[in-house]
Amino acid sequence: MTSKLPTDLKTVLESEIKEWHFHIYFHQNNAEEQHAALELRDAVLRLRRDGAFIAVPSFKVNTDPVGPHPVGSYEIWVPAETFSSVFSYLSQNRGTLSILVHPLTRDTRMDYEQRAAWLGPAYPLDLSKLPARTEVLPAEYTSLKVGYSCKVPFMNLGDRAALGSNVEKVLLREQNAARAPLP
Repeated sequence: MTSKLPTDLKTVLESEIKEWHFHIYFHQNNAEEQHAALELRDAVLRLRRDGAFIAVPSFKVNTDPVGPHPVGSYEIWVPAETFSSVFSYLSQNRGTLSILVHPLTRDTRMDYEQRAAWLGPAYPLDLSKLPARTEVLPAEYTSLKVGYSCKVPFMNLGDRAALGSNVEKVLLREQNAARAPLP
């Protein structure tokens, strides 16, 4: 049986998602939830200022449903370079708020329908007004030169291949680690 999943290193790295949105949700008529959401936004802004991660909350906070979002919300744009740090922080500090996480690719509807994840309970989305696809790569905050606007990759193909080889060698001593299939 041949897998249809891509496993060519170059192909996988070239298709890697470089930018993400976190949508923080709050019921617009719930002052306590809205306050918690805005406190979380301010904390993210302070942490960004202090260098914890790169995250750009939108200036506008939607106090009513907008687009596919059924309740009040705001978004936080995050480049892949600091995605795990922001994800970790929001996972630990969201309280009872729900957060939609989705990638930014040309396949807009698929990003919300099939590639999204939730921190907390999911909300039903109205995707009927979203375009299926856009021809323009959705790069945001290009002046930061991270995400899709980064010109120098974190690691080149050779660096990645060396990393993989080294990890495989180290894991040979670990009984619980699955072995990579032979080429």
